[in-house]
Amino acid sequence: MAVNCPNEVHGSAQQSQTTNQVDGDIEKSTVDTQAIPARSSDEGAFDSDANSSFQEGVQRARAITTIWSKWTLVSLFCLLYIISFVDYLQNSIDATLNPYITSSFGRHGLLNVGSVLSSIIGGVAPLALSEVIDIWGRVEGFVVMITVCVVGMILKATCHTVEQYVAAHVLYWTGHIGMLYVIEVMISDMTSLRNRMIYFGIIGTPRIASTFAGPAIADLFYVHLNFRWAFGAFAIILVACSAPAMGLMVYMARKAKRQGLIRPRARSTRTWLESLKHYAIEFDLPGILLITAALALLLLPFSLNAYAPNGWKTPYIIAMLVLGVILFPVFYAYEALLAPVQFLPFKYLKQGTIIGSALLYGLMFLSTFTWNGYYGSYLQVVHRLSITNANYVLNAYSLTSTVFAPLIGAWISYSGNFKYTAYVGVPIMLLGTALIIPFRTPSTNPGVLALTQILVGLGSGFFTVASGLAIMAPVTHQYIAVVNALGGLFGGVGSGIGLAIAGALWNNLLPQEMYNRLPESQKENARAIFGDMVLQMSFADGSDERTAIVDSYAHVMRLMVIAGAALMPLCLLSIVVWRDINVRKIEEERGRQTKGVVF
Repeated sequence: MAVNCPNEVHGSAQQSQTTNQVDGDIEKSTVDTQAIPARSSDEGAFDSDANSSFQEGVQRARAITTIWSKWTLVSLFCLLYIISFVDYLQNSIDATLNPYITSSFGRHGLLNVGSVLSSIIGGVAPLALSEVIDIWGRVEGFVVMITVCVVGMILKATCHTVEQYVAAHVLYWTGHIGMLYVIEVMISDMTSLRNRMIYFGIIGTPRIASTFAGPAIADLFYVHLNFRWAFGAFAIILVACSAPAMGLMVYMARKAKRQGLIRPRARSTRTWLESLKHYAIEFDLPGILLITAALALLLLPFSLNAYAPNGWKTPYIIAMLVLGVILFPVFYAYEALLAPVQFLPFKYLKQGTIIGSALLYGLMFLSTFTWNGYYGSYLQVVHRLSITNANYVLNAYSLTSTVFAPLIGAWISYSGNFKYTAYVGVPIMLLGTALIIPFRTPSTNPGVLALTQILVGLGSGFFTVASGLAIMAPVTHQYIAVVNALGGLFGGVGSGIGLAIAGALWNNLLPQEMYNRLPESQKENARAIFGDMVLQMSFADGSDERTAIVDSYAHVMRLMVIAGAALMPLCLLSIVVWRDINVRKIEEERGRQTKGVVF
């Protein structure tokens, strides 16, 4: 959905022609009939006048779908699938190596700092990116994001300090989320609303392979080479695998332009500096910086205070918290009173279905990341699982969600209902999370731990598929990109808050628990033991040090899981506010959101 003033979101004057449906009654106007003309018997017909009511990037996408063949459609989907496969594989390798990389710098506890920052920026970025792909085009947005991703991977491969690594991870993650977001929007261009979640599910199935291949490949890099080669190699592979899909899109756009379906871009008379100012306003750069700074300054102290000289009393920790709190009303005041083009689309937040869907997506990640951020380390230290096996257990979550996503999408396509489908996920995810509490001991069979991850993954699969469709159902093609980005914003913020909670519990409680439980001879080394996962695993079974470490991990993990389970009732409330929209009836009565040859 990747994921955040009643003014228009887009600054283009074209957009004002297509917004009359947003605040209306769903039953009366579920899709904008001005933006999507009544379909004739010729499904391939293309009305260039109607298409001109959309922004240029959307016009190009709609024009392309009217001229490509089924073969071209299938070919592009397959090429996008290859990109997804490589990206998910690299992401799995990255997640596997992260604890060892931070431990190599003696800062294992800072594992979540880069994750908090990257979740926030990765959640905020798609809203600005939605402007890029709607104004300039899908390919242009993808190129920007793959550039950011590759630069981050190169910096990861060449970093020498934990600070450099965290900064590189933020770049990498932002690019990774941005690429997946653009692919998701392109899949939306290629599919009808009714069948969309089936293809969203299919494009995510590379996670099945990456669940098993990623940890094994990461283990090979870690044992036989080093983590730097993992990032350097995939920087090249990712670019090479992305070129064919983007090339096909460019070719089809040029073909549509030759046929007169895409109007040539008006030549800009602005200078370079004027263009820079124009797009800074169009993308609401001040708003992006304000909300990113507010979230980062508010959340990071919960992970950093354990490393500060005087803990919570350290001046820069206090300053970060105070400034973070102050920036939220500043952001709202700027957006409501000063912003020429508003970054946060408040008008969509008036609809229960859209805001409820975004909240569900955010709460799902908030609940999960309160404990999942350090669960891989827990499995390796407490249960002595290898890098590969620990990540097999950890990735059972995403594996289950991925396997069931197309099936859940197919059920929604058949029944047309997504609201009651979402309800199914609540008890399943709650059960999976709650079961981790009694199973947090080293004697628990790894298969049982994997079962809890499967249950959580199954529940999140229902949430992800249903909420992904719910957020798109009330809007036209013009707004698919921005509402998906809104969901991504909530997901990113939810992840960031969840990781901040995890970091606060981990970095504030675990060092003290270790100090209290370690034998007197090791108390002076408590801080070093806390900061290095490899050192923690080096103590022999049955030793006082080993017992102290395991008991400390179990105590803190219990608190983290309880916090995650306590948030589940909020997921139920987020679904209650959805309207009961039947996507089959919408398309039968009012036509498709998309146009031309689509799935």
